[in-house]
Order: sequence, then structure tokens, then C-alpha cells
Amino acid sequence: MSKILDGIGASEGIGAGRVHILNWGVPDVPHRSIDPEEVAGEEEHLREVFEWAKKRLLDLEDSTEERLGAVEARIFEPQLLMLEDEELIEGAARYIRENRLSAARALDWRLLEIQGKWSRTGHPMVLDRLNDLQDLQVRLLHQLLGLPDPTDVSSLGENVIVVTRNLTPSLTVQFDPSLVLGIAADHGTRTAHWVMLARSLGIPTVCGMGVVSEQAREGQEAIVDGRIGRVVLDPDAHDRRIFRGRETQILAWEEEIETIAQLESITADDQPIALRANLDMPGEAEKARIHGAQGVGLFRTEFLVVGRNQMPDEEDQYQAYKSVAEAFPKQVVTVRTFDLGGDKFPMFLHMPAEENPFLGWRAIRVCLDEPELFRTQLRAILRASAHGDIRIMVPLVNDVEEIRQVRELVQEEEERLTKDGIPFNSGYKLGILVETPAAALEAVELARHSDFFSIGTNDLTQYTLAVDRTSARLAKLFNPFHPAVVQLLSSVSRVAKSAGIEVSVCGEMAANPLGAFLLLGLDITTLSVAWPSLPEVKKMIRSFRMEDARRAAKAAVSAPTSREVVECLVEGISGSVDLSAFSGRWNLPTSK
Repeated sequence: MSKILDGIGASEGIGAGRVHILNWGVPDVPHRSIDPEEVAGEEEHLREVFEWAKKRLLDLEDSTEERLGAVEARIFEPQLLMLEDEELIEGAARYIRENRLSAARALDWRLLEIQGKWSRTGHPMVLDRLNDLQDLQVRLLHQLLGLPDPTDVSSLGENVIVVTRNLTPSLTVQFDPSLVLGIAADHGTRTAHWVMLARSLGIPTVCGMGVVSEQAREGQEAIVDGRIGRVVLDPDAHDRRIFRGRETQILAWEEEIETIAQLESITADDQPIALRANLDMPGEAEKARIHGAQGVGLFRTEFLVVGRNQMPDEEDQYQAYKSVAEAFPKQVVTVRTFDLGGDKFPMFLHMPAEENPFLGWRAIRVCLDEPELFRTQLRAILRASAHGDIRIMVPLVNDVEEIRQVRELVQEEEERLTKDGIPFNSGYKLGILVETPAAALEAVELARHSDFFSIGTNDLTQYTLAVDRTSARLAKLFNPFHPAVVQLLSSVSRVAKSAGIEVSVCGEMAANPLGAFLLLGLDITTLSVAWPSLPEVKKMIRSFRMEDARRAAKAAVSAPTSREVVECLVEGISGSVDLSAFSGRWNLPTSK
């Protein structure tokens, strides 16, 4: 009998193979005292190993840049900075001199001290930092003890599903996507360094699972679905059938990508639909273009700051934004300003430890309180606007005063650029991400100060239903078809239409067949999805009739329960799309 485990869908795609349990833990370091005449040699050995680790990481950084791009390669910066930290090196050397400890034992002591110090803060931002430190700890201690490097994964076989407690950037970047077909991890978040690399490599990934490393067995058959965050162990005939059907679809779409990319994004009754891509990294822009994206509806910019010890400079940001604009020279590129807080914490900001960080100091609240960080980003975006239709999107806006303050800051940066003789597009658009009930209910006033709305259905659902969308335990309660969510979507769309501004959706609902059908029926005709989903969504759109969608949406908005909302949509979509092809991924009914 198959066993289904849920976690966080962190990297799109679906893969099946045999489980390989990857254990790469910290080795036991024996206590060894040394003679006085050995002290100098142990200190020298310590520093040699640090230099070896630095060279190894620089090689990985170079290979990562070659495979994925310069921005992705910067993910190794925190570890390289740690290797140059004299507090770490000298602290271990002092234990060698004063306590007559071997280099391995002295470093082990020093690393445990640092881990304890960081852990006591209780702050979510230390998770990635501890992950980087543990990566170094494993690498350095194995080398000092003369043991094989467990982070060398070159011997992995074919058709592997890697199951592990956690991963690190230096491990993940070594995976060959043709061999590693999926990753399932107990720990990690969508914004963890290693997860971002898995996404860039195109390896389906589910993280934050809690117990998968205990439940899985070496060699066991497994399926990983990185879209919905599900792992199936020992899949039965039904699960295999769903996987084979999905795999066949994906292979067919991959073979047809070039053809599909050239097709118009229109409904069966000729309603044009703008279909854009969600990007996490600049390097994904070309993939999105090849997959048929009509611009970018959401360019997340946190990759520039998460895990970094210092604020990104204006030039680095400008080059990143410019590269995406140049990939879509005649199309919209919507840049979301830093959505920090929640589960995304840069090391250079002293962010408070909070009981509920997703309800705390995050997104626009951080940016307005950190004007140096925010002004630099706004200036870089404005400079990049000279290269295309770049738009500025502000997350988590609840209040008109927030968007007013942003406009004032942007205007001041415009004046500075003009004074400095630096070109920018003065016709840029500034809009907001509607992702709270407050923003939806305040939409009439917010529309007076916004050039466009984009609805983040993931957070809007989370905040409307008071359900943590990252919690596997609450997954069944996270329901974008709840009547309250549907009514808010309808209300925001009506307000935008009345105000004459564009409204789009950039949440996962836009890639769900019933969700896309509902959104079109609500007259939301601009959708933005993860780039791997573009061919599938375009095919769905081309099978829909706007007439059917509007009729079904009208009934869904009036439905009193989630079940009846879905029934209205299923009835309206029947005859257009075979929902059985999607039911395994979206838990959709196939009939009324």
C-alpha cells in the first residue's frame, strides 16, 4: 500500500525513481591531546584545511556560474566569508595552543560554540546561516580527520530520489538532474539556499517534510511531486497510473514546447489572455521565454539579499533587472520589491525574533523602515526601466499611506537620476500586490494610487482563512475555493475594472485548471505562473470558453460552501478539459 507524505512544494516538476538515503552528518571527533612540540604543526594543518576548503568552494562557485549563472553562484558567498573569519580560525587555533587539543578537536569545540551562540537567538534568519556553517563543519572535520568527503555525491546512480534530513548548497549544486530525479527533505523552506539551487537545476523538490528520512527506505520506489508538495512511497497501481499520465503529458509538452510557445494565448472563443512567468532568478528568464511567456508577472528579488552578509549594491541589482528586461524587450517585466521577513531574512539586517513572523515586520514594512536598502533598490529598478517595460510591484500593502510613501521615495530617486544624467523610463508603472483581506477591502482607495493590481492568491488565501500555507498539517484547510476567497477575488477584479487598471494573478491558483477557469470568469485575463507550467496553462486556456467561464464564476461567487464553488466550476468546465488528468495533483473531483 502506498504511503503519502506532504510537505512544501519547493521546485516544480514530478519525478519517480529509487530512494537513496543521503547521510552527510558531522563526524564524531575523538578527544586527543597533543604534546607542546605538536602545536605548531596542528595550527598549520588547521590553516591548510581552511585553504583547501576555500579552494574547493571557489571551484564549486566557478562550476555553478558556468552551469547556472553568476547570480546563482553567489550563493556560496556566506561560506567563503566564514572561511575568512579570523574569529573562527583564531578561536580554534587558541584552543590548540592553550588547551593542547588536536586541530580537529579544537575546531569542533569552536564550531559548537558558534552554533550555540547563533541558536540561542531563536531567530528564523539563523537557519540558513547554521545550514551553511554545518556544511563547512562536515567538510572541514572530515578533511582534518583524514576521512572521505561525504559531500562528494559523484557516485550517485541513475533514477535517484534523494531523501535526506537537510541539504546544503555545495551538495545540491553537484546533483546531475539527469540522474537525480527528485529531492525529499525533512527540513528546508522554499527560500533556503539549497532549495533555490534545486529549482535552478530543475529538480523536483519537496522540503519541510519532518519525517521523510525516517519513513523512507534505501532502494524504495518513490514519486516526488514538487508542485503540490507530495511524496508517494511504494506507489500503488493508481499512483503509478497518475504519474505515468502526468509524465506522458510533460514529455509531450516538452516535445511541443517550441510549437506551443508560438501559439496565441487565447480562449476557444478568441479572448486574448496575457500569460506571464513567475521568476526566482534572472537565469530563469530565458527558460520562461522559450516556454512561451509573454513577459514576467512576478520577478522575486530576494535572491539578492537572503543569506548575504552585506546589502547588495545598486550596480548588482541593476544588472540583474536589466538582464530580465532584455530577455523580454517588448513585454512587461514586473519587479517585486524586497519581500523580506516571514521566512526570508538577510544576515545584514537585525530583524527581530517574532512569534508570528508572517504577521510581523516584513515586506513593505521592512523597506519603509530601511530607506537605504529600499532607495537603492528603487534606483536600480528605475535605471533598468530604460531597457524595457519594467514595472514596480510593492508587496503586502494594506494602507493607502504605504503606497503614498513609496511614490514619494520613487519620485525623489527619479530626481536624483535626472540630476545625475542617468536615463530611465519616466512612464513606468507602480502597482501593488493584493494579498490580504485588508487590501482587498480597501481596493477602491488603493486603486486611486496604483497603476495596476496583482493578486497573490497564496497569501490572500492564507490570511483570509488564518491557515499557514507552509504547514503540511494544515494543507487540507488551505483552500483557494473557499467562498470568502472567491468573493474577495471577485471584488478586487470589479474594483480594478471600474478604475481602469490592469488586474492579474501571480499565485499558484492561476496554474490550477479550476482556478484559471474561475479567474478568467471573473474577468482576470492576465495570469502569471511558474515557467515550467506555461505550456500546460496555455493549453488549458485555449480549451476554455470565456462564455462558460463567466457563467460558472457567477454561480461560484454566490455558492455558500467550498464544495458548491467547486461543483459550479466542474460543471462549467466539463467538455472543455479532462480533469482526471489533474485530479491526482490538485485533489480535484472529476465530476459533479
